[in-house]
Amino acid sequence: MTRLKAGARHPVRFTLNGKAVEAEAEPRTLLSDFLRHQLGATGTHVGCEHGVCGACTIVVDDMLTRACLTLAVQVDGCDIRTVEGIAPSPDQLSALQRAFRRNHALQCGFCTAGILMSLDHYLSRHPAPTEEEIRVLLSGHLCRCTGYTPIIEAALEAARLATSNEETSDA
Repeated sequence: MTRLKAGARHPVRFTLNGKAVEAEAEPRTLLSDFLRHQLGATGTHVGCEHGVCGACTIVVDDMLTRACLTLAVQVDGCDIRTVEGIAPSPDQLSALQRAFRRNHALQCGFCTAGILMSLDHYLSRHPAPTEEEIRVLLSGHLCRCTGYTPIIEAALEAARLATSNEETSDA
């Protein structure tokens, strides 16, 4: 990577949830802060700022990434997906989001965005996960409200529905 001048702002161009973005950032600006404060993508939450809690999990170039450990200038030219990009349209939830709602898999919601990103990414590659595999994936996320059981149930339901192409009502 080219050495950047510390006090200067540098152009950063990337794709965010399918849309081209161009903005400027100082070399020290964290991607989580850049997304939230400069671009208004506030679904990416900041919890521990050490990469431990998983609240800031996003997908960068098809890899799960902690936005609090990534500098904004590092994603120049990348493809980024945040929780705002999970739903197929602004007025429709994804199957995983609907399963979360049906299973009451969120309470305060602070950890939810990062968990949804990890599960969405994982389920797209492993369409028939076991409960143990979901538990291992979730070990990279901290949730203080749910006890994880409803999250696991929602993930397994979403996987079942995706492989069977059926849907249940949200009631």
